[in-house]
Amino acid sequence: MDARTPEDEADKAEAGSTLAERTYLQLREDIITAKLVPGTPLRESELMRRLDVGRTPVREALLRLQRDGFVDVNGRRGTFVTNIDISDLSAIYEARARIESWATRLAAERLREPERREAQGLIAELAAFSSPPEREPLLALDRRIHRFIYRAAKNSYLYDTLDHYHNLSLRILHVATRRFPELMLGLDAVLHEQTLMLEAVCRGDGETAERIALHHVLSFEQDVRKII
Repeated sequence: MDARTPEDEADKAEAGSTLAERTYLQLREDIITAKLVPGTPLRESELMRRLDVGRTPVREALLRLQRDGFVDVNGRRGTFVTNIDISDLSAIYEARARIESWATRLAAERLREPERREAQGLIAELAAFSSPPEREPLLALDRRIHRFIYRAAKNSYLYDTLDHYHNLSLRILHVATRRFPELMLGLDAVLHEQTLMLEAVCRGDGETAERIALHHVLSFEQDVRKII
C-alpha cells in the first residue's frame, strides 16, 4: 500500500523542480562567465558528476539553455556551448540599445525612495573602484547595475526580456575581455558613464538617463566590434 499523501507528492515535485532550476542556473552562469567557453562539449554523464545531480535535471537544464541560445544540440555531433560571432554581437546589442534605454527612462520616472538609496549605494561602489578597474569585480557590479535598472522600471515583461538579452551580451563581454585584454582599457569610461546614468535616474531625469543608457550600450558594442 502506498502511504504517500498528496502533500508528499507536491513536495517531491517541488524538490525536483528546484534541483532542475539550480542545475540550469549553475550551467547558465558557467556559460555566461566563460567558465564553459564557446564550443565546449556538454556531456550528460560529466555534468551529472560535476553538479552531483541525476540525468533528468541535466536534460531539463540543457533544453532550457538551448531555448535561451546558450546551447546547440546536434543529433550527430552532440551538445555544445554555442559559439559567438559578429552577427550575434550586432543583433543582441541592437535589440538591447532601444529597449534598455527606454527601461532606464522608466526607472527614472518610477523610482521610489528605497530604490534611490540603492542607486546611491551603487554610485558609491563605482567611485570606490581603482584605475584601471579589475575585470571580475567590475563585471559583477555592472551586472547588478543593469538588473537594478530593470527592476526599477517596474515592468515584468521588460525585465524578463532585458535580463535575457543582458545575459547573452554579458557572455560576449566575458569572452571578449579574456581574449582581448585591451578592452579593459576603455572601462574607466564605462564607470563614468554608469555613474552619470544612475545620477540621472536618482534625479528623475528620464530624458538624460535614456540618452546615456543608449550611448552606453551602443558605444561598447562598437568598441568590441573594432577588436573582433
